[in-house]
Amino acid sequence: MKRLLVLAVALLALGLLLAGCGGEEKKAEQVLKIGTMSPLTGPYAADGNDIRQGAEIAVEVVNEAGGIPGFSKIEIVSEDTACDPKQAVAAANKLINEKVPAVVGAYCSSSTIPASETLAEENIFMLTPASTNPKVTERGLKYMFRTCGRDDHQAPAAVKFMKDVEGVKTIFIVDDKTTYSQGLAEGVAAAAEAVGIQVLEHDHVNQGDKDYSAVLTKVKAANPDLFYISLQNSATGALMVIQAKRMGIDAILMGQDAVYHPKLIEIAKGDSEGMFCTFGAIDKDAPKYKEFQSKYKAKTGNEPGAYSAYAFDSATAYLTAVKAAGTTEPAKVREELLKLDFTGASKQINYQENGDSGSNYTVYKIQDGKFVPYWNSLTGEKL
Repeated sequence: MKRLLVLAVALLALGLLLAGCGGEEKKAEQVLKIGTMSPLTGPYAADGNDIRQGAEIAVEVVNEAGGIPGFSKIEIVSEDTACDPKQAVAAANKLINEKVPAVVGAYCSSSTIPASETLAEENIFMLTPASTNPKVTERGLKYMFRTCGRDDHQAPAAVKFMKDVEGVKTIFIVDDKTTYSQGLAEGVAAAAEAVGIQVLEHDHVNQGDKDYSAVLTKVKAANPDLFYISLQNSATGALMVIQAKRMGIDAILMGQDAVYHPKLIEIAKGDSEGMFCTFGAIDKDAPKYKEFQSKYKAKTGNEPGAYSAYAFDSATAYLTAVKAAGTTEPAKVREELLKLDFTGASKQINYQENGDSGSNYTVYKIQDGKFVPYWNSLTGEKL
């Protein structure tokens, strides 16, 4: 009996030891999942897939560098928002079920705003590389961060260019009634009126429209110095540009950061020559951008899209903060995010208390089938 008792104790001790080893193994094999949320289907899919791929490359870079202690690997879990508010909330709930501690996205402000409310209930970070509506970071959400700029900085930058560089006196504005596009268009109208530029008309089209002849007839009749196009993506922007040129509209054409995308030039071709667009000042000759560009082309076979670098930097920022904090505990990661100050692929990453990271809009001009930096809003100088 005594021998049996000793044997039972030994087996129990061995079982506890093995359980402990199994627990350590389980802990070591923990996977860190990062969510992405963007339009992967539909008319905005080009920008949405740019965002997904930018985040994926950030994860690849971190994994190649040895990963993050405590995690066997890091992986991306992507959800499609289709730039629809209801689908964005559904996507947020799916990512909550996947137990992601952070989400890179979304694209449309109309998706980011409701989705971030859902994620905030679970203290999940959201780092948007593309949503520029001011309300994104003005709702007091502790874990909402923005790596791109803001429309209340973009609008006055565009108007300053119109007045100081092009000598514009009259403009015609068109938007597609989305949270982002209409909000920015209203900002441009207000900024223009404040400096004495006459807004001849501010009209609207619907998402999904293919025929813009009705509004373009108004534009031609108004004969503005500049036609400001505030649409949600480059494909619809390209259609409007093509149709404007065919109708004989000779006003200066200007778009914003959603229209700024290689697809605009690819679709509109020569009709886009001479058009201006505002976008963040990404130095594409900088070493960090070149490194990112090389990896992006190797992975996708394409040049980085408009928001790829911002998505890459958003994911990189979060993973860097997790590594510094030694945990995914939200409060500790937030502390580390606010300490960051590093050169990213898109710009210097330095988040403010409200989650913003500053704006640095540049006006680009399409010349010889390429976006060429033309004017710096911070210095007021032509480039």
